[in-house]
Amino acid sequence: MTPPPPFVPGLELSRRFHLDALRTLLKETFPRITYSAARLGSGSEVLGFDTPRSADHAWGPRLTVFLELRDRARLGTEIEDLLAERLPKTFCGYPTHFAETGDAGIGVMRETDGPVRHRVGVTDPETWFTEHLGFDPCGGEETAGDWPATPGQRLAEVTGGAVFHDGLGVIAPAPARLARYPHDIRLHLLACQWRRVSQEEAFVGRCGEVGDELGSAVVAARLVRDLTRLCLLTDHRYPPYSKWLGSAFARTPWAAGLTPVLTAVLAATGWRVRERHLADAYEAVAVAHNATGLTDPVDPTARPYHSRPFRVLHAERFAEALVARIGDPDIRALPVTGAVDQFADSTDVLSRPDRARAVTRAVIRTG
Repeated sequence: MTPPPPFVPGLELSRRFHLDALRTLLKETFPRITYSAARLGSGSEVLGFDTPRSADHAWGPRLTVFLELRDRARLGTEIEDLLAERLPKTFCGYPTHFAETGDAGIGVMRETDGPVRHRVGVTDPETWFTEHLGFDPCGGEETAGDWPATPGQRLAEVTGGAVFHDGLGVIAPAPARLARYPHDIRLHLLACQWRRVSQEEAFVGRCGEVGDELGSAVVAARLVRDLTRLCLLTDHRYPPYSKWLGSAFARTPWAAGLTPVLTAVLAATGWRVRERHLADAYEAVAVAHNATGLTDPVDPTARPYHSRPFRVLHAERFAEALVARIGDPDIRALPVTGAVDQFADSTDVLSRPDRARAVTRAVIRTG
């Protein structure tokens, strides 16, 4: 059995593939064409989380070639045929030749004759960005509705990755424009995330008080998820989907101190211990919020839940302070449900920009 090749991180593999294979073919056959080449979109390598485990299926160089709209209409099929005929079937020991299977749509390399079933997409910027985000950042200013309708995972996939060549001059600027939420949108989404915490923080104790330790643990796990997402938003990072949420959180400034606390929340077998660790986590995240200067300081001390003996932060205080700082009246008027991935948790919605935008429009419309 042939041993696997040494692991090459996906972005580096794609960079070499463009430099040593794709660029040469395009220069030889279409010397006058203007194009851009990038590795953006789905895939652990785009977020910088790929490891040797990533190479156990469908692993190989991937690229998107962007053409001007008229060139795509005129030459797109010809370029795809060229790549299928002349790209090598392996590169740096990894396959470039794939076939789709019925196993969750995963592409698997097959040693077959015939054209190379490569993973090089040929498209134009407007089509690609609209299909991936639901809007085209190359074509004009984003609207206040574009941001909340786009899951953080999708924004992370566009602002991560790498652009290897930008002859069109529009691909590299697009991720830079989307690198951070606009200020008022960020305030709105942070307020909505604090509101999520406020809505369930008392339930850990209430479930435990009636003997429902399982329910208390489930609520606590939800709150841990909300706090990690809150830290990412506070740190100007787009929260990714669940597989990479902990890995992304680990890159925030507060991960070293908070990870043991949040781990203790999840490991607790009794609600009082669980609640105590959660209160410590609330206070740490509240202190981090105050350090941003986004609002006037808010008391970060945990306290009883009204007359009930449960320790909470009353996180709605942070939400209210953030909303008060929003300058744009249209954004301040948005419902406090936030971005689509703050109120929807269906992969079938979040992976489809058309559905994500439709759901968001409906929520905003009904307020």
